[in-house]
Amino acid sequence: MSTPIETDVAIVGAGPIGLFAVFELGLLDLKCHLVDILDRPGGQCTELYPEKPIYDIPGLPIVTGQELTDRLMEQIKPFNAQFHFSEMASALTKLPDGRWKLSTDAGTEIIAPVLVIAAGGGSFVPKRPPIPGIEAYEGKSVFYAVRKMENFRGKNVLIAGGGDSALDWTINLAPVANSLTLVHHRDGFRANQHSVNQMRELEAAGKIKFHVASVKALHGDNGQLEAATLAGADKKEWRHDCDTFLPFFGLTMKLGPIAEFGLNLHENLIPVDTARFESETPGIFAIGDINSYTGKLKLILSGFHEAALMAQAAFHIARPNDKLRFQYTTSSSNLQKKLGVA
Repeated sequence: MSTPIETDVAIVGAGPIGLFAVFELGLLDLKCHLVDILDRPGGQCTELYPEKPIYDIPGLPIVTGQELTDRLMEQIKPFNAQFHFSEMASALTKLPDGRWKLSTDAGTEIIAPVLVIAAGGGSFVPKRPPIPGIEAYEGKSVFYAVRKMENFRGKNVLIAGGGDSALDWTINLAPVANSLTLVHHRDGFRANQHSVNQMRELEAAGKIKFHVASVKALHGDNGQLEAATLAGADKKEWRHDCDTFLPFFGLTMKLGPIAEFGLNLHENLIPVDTARFESETPGIFAIGDINSYTGKLKLILSGFHEAALMAQAAFHIARPNDKLRFQYTTSSSNLQKKLGVA
């Protein structure tokens, strides 16, 4: 367990709304730490439709999900937000001094007077493959994400999947692993073609193996994998020795541990007031698709508006003894200095 991190605001979710919240809070000198189960910023925009055009962002007639995320990351760069990717917000505790302690499944603890939930429709949860008994190996020799590449050094790695994650980690772990085998149910991929080409080159060089096959069973003791049963396109099965299995079968969205945070949920959404976008629990705010109020529109631009009002209210909680002076970025030399454009 690492030493708890103390900050002004903890944000669950690093999608467009969570990112813009960093900007609005940063203008008020509030520091942020963000937790997201994905391995990069952007939320649904980058995970589900990175190249799909979006037409209703003010001032941007057309922008892709990835482009919007890139622009938001550039916009918040002056505020040095800290990101905790590939981590799920797993528990929330109210401390005696009134602050919140947010814990993740990776052991990170963030203490802040303000918690902002910007988790969209919830957490992206890896899809568990239909392999009997796989639960016994999870977290020990079966992993749905790569948090530290060094943990896989010298391992005999089996990767299953045909998307970007499967191909990216095949390429990145090949120099680290003792051996690496990629399996996919067909000889075609949903991944970026450049990544596919790189994988083919590694295979041709004998640095990895690729099989058109599916994983049917796992073998081992006490959570430690020893081998997997693979089945080819012809249904013939064979035993493949490996000590680590990384299944990348996509993601599904669930509310996850947020449902256990003690909030007053309504149909898996967090009711908020429209003056502050604060939940019924003081100090906990909800912005974006995760919240609920009369007239709610699930639009990115609505989430941006919610983030702006949330930041004003959050300031009074994080800085109870300071006076808030409203300023415009167009005319305030103070704000322009913070943004590095003065």
